Order: sequence, then C-alpha cells, then structure tokens
Amino acid sequence: MGNPKYKNGFDFTLHPKTLDLPLNWKKPRKIFVNSMSDLFHESMPFDFLKRCFDVMVEANWHVFQILTKRPHRIQAFAEVFGRFPDHIWIGTSVELAMFKSRIDLLRRTPVRIKFVSFEPLLGPLGKVDLTDISWAIVGGESGPNHRPIREEWVRDIKRQCSEQGVAFFFKQWGGRTPKSGGRLLDGREWSQYPENHVELAELPLATQ
Repeated sequence: MGNPKYKNGFDFTLHPKTLDLPLNWKKPRKIFVNSMSDLFHESMPFDFLKRCFDVMVEANWHVFQILTKRPHRIQAFAEVFGRFPDHIWIGTSVELAMFKSRIDLLRRTPVRIKFVSFEPLLGPLGKVDLTDISWAIVGGESGPNHRPIREEWVRDIKRQCSEQGVAFFFKQWGGRTPKSGGRLLDGREWSQYPENHVELAELPLATQ
C-alpha cells in the first residue's frame, strides 16, 4: 500500500517506534489502538503488550479504545495486569450470531467501559444480552467484494440497545467504499457515546 509499516505485507509486525506517541499528544484524544490488527493477537509478545498498557496508563488524559476478536486472551492478561483504569475502553467484534459468546467473555473483563462492534454486520443476531455493555457500534462491510447488510438487522440491534440502556453508534452502511452508502438510519445519524467524546486518533502498534 506504499506504507512503510506494511513492508512485511500482512504478516504480524510490531511497531515499537509508535509506542510512546500518546505521551507527546498533549491535547486529550480518543485513540483507537491498533486499528489494523489485534492487540491480543496470538503472536503478540506479552512483554510488548505490557509496555503498550503501561503507556496507556501513564497517558491518562486520553481515552484508549481497544477492539479485539480474542476476548478470551484478555482474561489471562488481566490476571497479571489487574483492573484496567477507566480511561481504557475494551471491546470485542461480533459479526454473526455464532460469535455472540465473545460478549460473555468481554463481560468478565475488569474494565468500566465495555463495547461491542457489530461490524461488519453480516447477518441477523437475534436476542443479544448487553448486560454491563456500555456501547454498541454497528456498520456494514466495505470493499470491492463487500457483503450486504440489511436494515432490519441494524434496527433490531438499535431496539435492543434502547431497551437495555446501551449507547448506539451507527457507523456506515458500507459498499464499495466505507462512505458509499452513507450512515443515515431512519433519516438521521446515530452517534451516541457512553460519555462525551473528544477528537479521535489512531495508534498503530502492530499490523497484520
């Protein structure tokens, strides 16, 4: 892609030079950590993961959002690290009903803000238990081979969020590009956060 961080293609690669960047950002931001990979990937060395969290703990004027498809790996790390401070938010991805068990694992995580990313939403989910979940993000897939998303799937999640008191953020309908379908649902944008939000940044600590 012309980005030097991808000189190894999509092989799992650490980027230690970016580790201390949040300490130099004095204006508070919401930072999406490692958007192109998974901080709890099986190839992530424990010592580097610990360094990542040490920086996040120190840079406590920011809010860090961590999304993983591997919530089972959070439990082992938390046994060593302890409870995560309130400015660190942790979420898991649920694309299909078969992955709803990830929410149960996330629920055990010792962190105040837990969120679920239903993106890309690829099918109906049925009943979703959002107990102790603060935030739900929903979005369609994008790219030349994107799979379709249906309005009734999105509305069903929105309804359950409303019933269970969970903030609802509809990110996109998707399409050939992320912005192809816009992000209006029932004539308006839905951009709820679990609390007032600040400027969003991204922090690539690893790629895959």
